[in-house]
Amino acid sequence: MSEPETTRCATHPDVETSLRCGKCGKPICPRCMVQTPVGARCRECARLYKLPTYRMSSGYYLRAAGAALGAAIIIGVVWGIIESFLPFRFFTLIIGAGIGYAIGEVVSLSVNRKRGTLLAVIGSLAVVISYGMTFAVEMFRFGFISLGGFSFLFTLGAIAIGIYMAVTRLR
Repeated sequence: MSEPETTRCATHPDVETSLRCGKCGKPICPRCMVQTPVGARCRECARLYKLPTYRMSSGYYLRAAGAALGAAIIIGVVWGIIESFLPFRFFTLIIGAGIGYAIGEVVSLSVNRKRGTLLAVIGSLAVVISYGMTFAVEMFRFGFISLGGFSFLFTLGAIAIGIYMAVTRLR
């Protein structure tokens, strides 16, 4: 049985190797090798790209930010009106989850169901802006903002649940 032919790596000439790119046949060392589902390849032949779902241009981010801001304002005003009619503050947590889901869905639809960390950040900020709009509604309706005891804790919980729901829809 003959020994495999050892050659020098095309990128690192000081390294002997018996590996070759499965596509172009160029000699590669273990440092240059990229393992792909179809075998070892050189970096040029592997060309690993992000999935199309996660690839976005700045236009997509602007579209997502606009949709998030619009949804946050509209949903926040509705949230502010509904919140004053709730018999128990516990329902605020459920509404917060629904709002996070809705904002995540609006942002996702605005960018053709793409996903990414920056989209999750945009959705999270939209949930916070949405709750900020409830303060504006409360100020307009009553002339003051009440954040007492358990009400404040339920508010923080609703915001946290809303952020969680938006992030899971977008990340």
